[in-house]
Amino acid sequence: MTAPGLPELPVGRLVVWRHGRTEWNAAGRFQGQLDPPLDDVGRAQAAHAAPHLLAGLAGQEAVVVSSDLVRAADTARELTGLLGVPLQLDPRLREHGMGSWEGLTRNEVADRYPDQYADWLAGGTVRGRGGEETAAVAERVLGALQELPPVQVAVVVTHGGTSGRLIERLLELGSDHRRVFGPLGNCAWSELARQSGRWRLLRHNTSAGPVPEGFPGRAPRGREDSGTAVLPGTGAQPGPDPAQDADAVG
Repeated sequence: MTAPGLPELPVGRLVVWRHGRTEWNAAGRFQGQLDPPLDDVGRAQAAHAAPHLLAGLAGQEAVVVSSDLVRAADTARELTGLLGVPLQLDPRLREHGMGSWEGLTRNEVADRYPDQYADWLAGGTVRGRGGEETAAVAERVLGALQELPPVQVAVVVTHGGTSGRLIERLLELGSDHRRVFGPLGNCAWSELARQSGRWRLLRHNTSAGPVPEGFPGRAPRGREDSGTAVLPGTGAQPGPDPAQDADAVG
């Protein structure tokens, strides 16, 4: 099944950047459109990642647009402070609304709503949860991106589920191909460019690597999120521990 055609966007390159870690990510708690802040690790991740993103934008006219939820906006400000551009906030970049699941851990959802949870794990439609339909998430994000200024690259600071739905939509993947790509880890990013009339995924789940020892705000050894490990030689995160980070999948 093929998704309908894409609208034209005023930018030819997108960097889709997921926010840093929150305590709820570490606990496996669904955030959805609730608004917990970054934890100490998440703030350190954002500060560590921003210079790496800045280097990739060198010499290009860029705009930074973020979800207005605080975990995304505070992540984005680490980059805009270096880049010297204003931050645009847009509620259409918020996380996938999870309805009755928001605020619950994975285990709590599995216990209270076992049929819904099984559908979610399988990547299917979750009936009875409330919140948003999958297709609606991608369309609201595209609506926000259509209103960007005509610059060379846009950094889109958003969330785990929302980033997945956007990437799938840009690549024109139908519902049968949902979750072909693994989720973004906290503070990881993907890069897409429009080439020969189609969007192409150039990089996926790239990260700045673990926050170095002694970096301001870094958690003590052994307390970092297991999802921040880096695949040797790639600079990419392998994705969150399946027992954690519920919002990474959506």
